Amino acid sequence: MTGIDDLPVRDELRGKSPYGAPQLDVPVRLNTNENPYPLPEPLVERIAERVREAARNLNRYPDRDAVQLRTELAKYLTKTGHYALGVENVWAANGSNEVIQQLLQTFGGPGRTAIGFEPSYSMHALIARGTGTGWISGPRGEDFTIDLAAAERAIAEHKPDVVFITTPNNPTGNTVPPETVLALYEAAQAAKPSMVVVDEAYIEFSHGDSLLPLLDGRPNLVISRTMSKAFGAAGLRLGYLAADPAVVDAVQLVRLPYHLSAVTQATALAALEHTDTLLGYVEQLKTERDRLVTELRAIGYDVTESDANFVQFGRFTDTQAAWRRILDHGVLVRDNGVPGWLRVSAGTPEENDAFLDAVRELKKELDA
Repeated sequence: MTGIDDLPVRDELRGKSPYGAPQLDVPVRLNTNENPYPLPEPLVERIAERVREAARNLNRYPDRDAVQLRTELAKYLTKTGHYALGVENVWAANGSNEVIQQLLQTFGGPGRTAIGFEPSYSMHALIARGTGTGWISGPRGEDFTIDLAAAERAIAEHKPDVVFITTPNNPTGNTVPPETVLALYEAAQAAKPSMVVVDEAYIEFSHGDSLLPLLDGRPNLVISRTMSKAFGAAGLRLGYLAADPAVVDAVQLVRLPYHLSAVTQATALAALEHTDTLLGYVEQLKTERDRLVTELRAIGYDVTESDANFVQFGRFTDTQAAWRRILDHGVLVRDNGVPGWLRVSAGTPEENDAFLDAVRELKKELDA
């Protein structure tokens, strides 16, 4: 049979594996940072109404520029981010991954480079590779914070075209202080200048505020967001960015025509009508996340401070064996490849109880 190695694929793709987390049939799945709460029934009904309306015109292409959706996203960001934005500041795509892909297609590509501070969201590096953008792994400290001096030196040395800053960071959960983001932005402008992309996929779960106000006067700064987490809409695949209008104009040079279906736009608009209800679920998850942190520490684990809807915990001599022992108890968590650490998504109280029971048993086994 023909295999990938028999095909004329690009050299930099040979020997690589696609992104993905195990999806196993177990009672409790806490490995992909999904919102565990199903959408409320009134929102489900509203989605059905909007999709029904959209279905009547599926013989026509959707709004190519998603103007109504971008307008409503701008209103949401203005309300929650305390910084006035208009439709011209916002762009939307199929998940924040497509947003990142479009940014790298526009500002990266062959002969250009991007830098991220790892461990961080692994799709940044994978999408860079997919767009032919060279990837540079920047430094983090032992506590998983960005070592500002080392990061500034790396930017000055490599002069990347795109700088990624993830806050709250995935998989570690910690946030990046605004002053660090500002310092890295200035370093990036002095070195190239470069585009700086702040990935705020989990910002609604943070104790702090969004960095949206930093956009003021900084045309090379981009804030990336998603509806997958706080909106409980991972199946929708809707991501968006906020930036200077020139950035929005630039990414449209590479976007595929009619890239957002009419059904996707209709569903996202319905979800935005129920923002207050959905953010109420976020508050419940923040409470459960904080409970996980407290309980894990009480059991005897090390825990990274988290401002996201997940918690990184350890430390394990054999991370894969620890992951397997938790799975034996019917709970699926994530091994992100960070030596000595695992990550658990905040679930419902019942799911979190099952996880805590599993890690208590694991601790007993490790201490025996």
